[in-house]
Amino acid sequence: MLGVALVAVLWPFGALLALLASLEDLAEWLLSPKERARSRARARDDEERRRAIKAHALDQLFDGDWTAAAGQFVLRWYGHSSHPKRLLVLTPERIVLAAPPKRVSVRQSERMVVVAEIPASEARVEDPLLGVHPSDRLRVVFSDGSWLTVITDETRSEIHKYVMRLPAPESPTPGAGQSSRETPWK
Repeated sequence: MLGVALVAVLWPFGALLALLASLEDLAEWLLSPKERARSRARARDDEERRRAIKAHALDQLFDGDWTAAAGQFVLRWYGHSSHPKRLLVLTPERIVLAAPPKRVSVRQSERMVVVAEIPASEARVEDPLLGVHPSDRLRVVFSDGSWLTVITDETRSEIHKYVMRLPAPESPTPGAGQSSRETPWK
């Protein structure tokens, strides 16, 4: 009873302090033209980034063709485990993708199983927004032109830094009328 009475007395005081802190932040924002300009610029950059993501189809999981290499890979990768946590590792020779075991119990989501190793000749990783907007999205482009979007935990992850060091690819953009649609994993 004493605990309930103490909480009942202190809760309104805590709520009042939180309200005063919010009002202080609002007053500072209203009085500072620099802060307002920064806020508007941040909102403008966020909107441009959202438009760029949509323009490059980075808001889609893959190119939509289930018979292409990317579609087959999505089926295989997510068919292995329903757990949302995934791991992507890049090396000069291959792309390694891992997922948790099929049935995930407590603390097993950290234990990854290699699902696929894709040779560099069959796929590459690119950052379509490189140098334009910082983004948490990358694209795995397969040799048949199909692609898969990967969302990283960080905006500039180690994978982004690795991709930035790679030479620019000479092949056409994903889905640019390529006719061969062979799946590299059979």
